[in-house]
Amino acid sequence: MTKPITPIITSLLDNDLYKFTMLQAMLHQFPQTHGVYRFRCRNYQDTAYPLADIKPALEAQLDHLCQLSFTQDELDYLSGLRFIRADFVDYLELFKLKRRHIHVSIDDKNRLNIDIEGPMIQAMFFEVFVLAIVNELYYQQLTTPKIIEEGERRLQQKVDLLQRYAGEQSRSMPPFIIADFGTRRRFSKAWHTHVVETLHKAAPSIVRGTSNVYLAKKLKITPIGTMAHEFMQAFQALDVRLRDSQKAALEAWVHEYRGDLGIALTDVVGMDAFLRDFDLYFAKLFDGLRHDSGDPYVWGDKAINHYRQLKIDPKTKVLTFSDGLDIKKAWQLHEYFKERIQTSFGIGTNLTNDMGPTQLNIVLKLVECNGQPVAKLSDSPGKTMIHNDTYLAYLRQVFDIKEEQDQ
Repeated sequence: MTKPITPIITSLLDNDLYKFTMLQAMLHQFPQTHGVYRFRCRNYQDTAYPLADIKPALEAQLDHLCQLSFTQDELDYLSGLRFIRADFVDYLELFKLKRRHIHVSIDDKNRLNIDIEGPMIQAMFFEVFVLAIVNELYYQQLTTPKIIEEGERRLQQKVDLLQRYAGEQSRSMPPFIIADFGTRRRFSKAWHTHVVETLHKAAPSIVRGTSNVYLAKKLKITPIGTMAHEFMQAFQALDVRLRDSQKAALEAWVHEYRGDLGIALTDVVGMDAFLRDFDLYFAKLFDGLRHDSGDPYVWGDKAINHYRQLKIDPKTKVLTFSDGLDIKKAWQLHEYFKERIQTSFGIGTNLTNDMGPTQLNIVLKLVECNGQPVAKLSDSPGKTMIHNDTYLAYLRQVFDIKEEQDQ
């Protein structure tokens, strides 16, 4: 008889907001788009034990995940978000993830492989759930009272730091704002809840939101999120010229949200190539930009200079930083930029998995769309993920990106 599992994911709301916003846009505009996603552990050589060991438990958790559906209470909450449309809620009422779209295997180097393939209105919704499950299963075998004690000590340090920064904020300057972006690589679901609740109570003027829709509902704080790389990448394989793919993605977003959710992601083919497409039209339509790779100071200065060249006052725009931050780094960036532009910060792993053990650096990325390769040419070495060097060279050529960019 199969031993019953303790489910890790118990609600389909336990996902990042940008999965809902991208899913709605894809459903309305490109419902037949087909995607392939691949899992990668970027630091598998540093793991305490092989991730392959969690395969049986992962399979069981995925079986459970694919039985979940949205409750009426959850649908009512989503209906209350201004940018979520009624017909999308109707779709979610019938929604279930299909188990046939996700396959787990072990390769000849004893590494865990996870492949997702199917309609993007199904496939794109798996990512955050799967990464959260992999993390929690991995750390379950490492958890000790000492690790929890160390996590609490580090959490209290964060509380002290936030309260100090809250006292130092100048009322005449843009506020220092942090949101939790830590669902995908959290230590556990319970720890995630504990961290966000603790930090929000300690510094509600600073910790104002979370990307996790379930926690936003539970804690009555703001759900945060717009788009991820996969949305922009998909347009590399849709019915537009590759050179026009970024502009087509931004145009589709504007068409869907009509002024809501106006933070554009800049590093799908690098900041310089992005700014060449981000003309006066888009710069006026979008509220700001999100940083997710490369030197944040160089990136922010480029963004400010771009707005100035377009004769737009940067103080009317916001830069959202979300790449490998901790609270101290976020404060330093805020102090650097606060007199020139508004800022906000999404902090992930360093909030929800700062316990002592080495953090897993795991991703689940879109690598094909409609049978064609797609890629992200990040502003940071090591973040590009693609299995087709010919396409990568072509993408560089089209967007005039130098080849020293790391793969």
